[in-house]
Amino acid sequence: MNHYNHVPMEPSNYLKKLYGNPTDEKYTPGYGVLPIIKYIPEGKTVWCPFDTEHSEFVLKFRDAGFHVVHSHICNGQDFFDYEPSQWDVLVSNPPFSRKVEVFDRCLKLGKPFALLMSNYWLNNVAPCRLFQHTDLELLMFDKRIQFGQGKNVPFNSSYFCHGLLPKQIIFEQIDATDKSPSRMQGDIPDTDKHQSASE
Repeated sequence: MNHYNHVPMEPSNYLKKLYGNPTDEKYTPGYGVLPIIKYIPEGKTVWCPFDTEHSEFVLKFRDAGFHVVHSHICNGQDFFDYEPSQWDVLVSNPPFSRKVEVFDRCLKLGKPFALLMSNYWLNNVAPCRLFQHTDLELLMFDKRIQFGQGKNVPFNSSYFCHGLLPKQIIFEQIDATDKSPSRMQGDIPDTDKHQSASE
C-alpha cells in the first residue's frame, strides 16, 4: 500500500479541474491492461500516474507480481508536478486532451513508458515532432478496447511505448471474454453523473 501526503480535491471542483476536460476520465478494462504486462521486465516498479488503487492497471500489475505505485490528480497528485521517489516503468491511460504534454514529460523523464492512446493520434504531426530523434514503439490490437460503459468506442487504441518493446511494431490479440468494467470508476467523484449526461 502506497501512502502519499496530499489534500484530496473537493468532488464539486473535480471535473472542471481534471486537466481542463472532464471527458478525459476514461476507464480501461482489465483485458486492455493484460497485453502490455508481458513486456514489462520482472522486478521493475511500475508507476501508474493517472490511476487510483482500484485501477485495472494497478490491480492487474499487482496480480502479476509487480510492485506498483499509483497517483491521480483527484488525490492532489498532478502528473505534471508529481513524481514518486522510486519507479522504473510508467504505464497508464493518459488524459487525451493533454496527450502532447504527457508524452513530452514522459520523454523528459527518461525512463521506459507505455501509454494507451487512440490510433487517431497517428494522423497528427505531434508524434512526428515528439519522436523525431528517438524511437516510438507501438503495441497494436486486433480489437477495439471499450472504455467505461455506454456507447461502443469508435476508434482503435494502441500502447504508444518508448524503451520497452523488442521491436518497433507488435501486433497482439485481445481476449475480451471478461468484459467487467474497471473497478476504478467508483473512486472518482461526479464521474458517473457526468458520463450518463454526456452519453
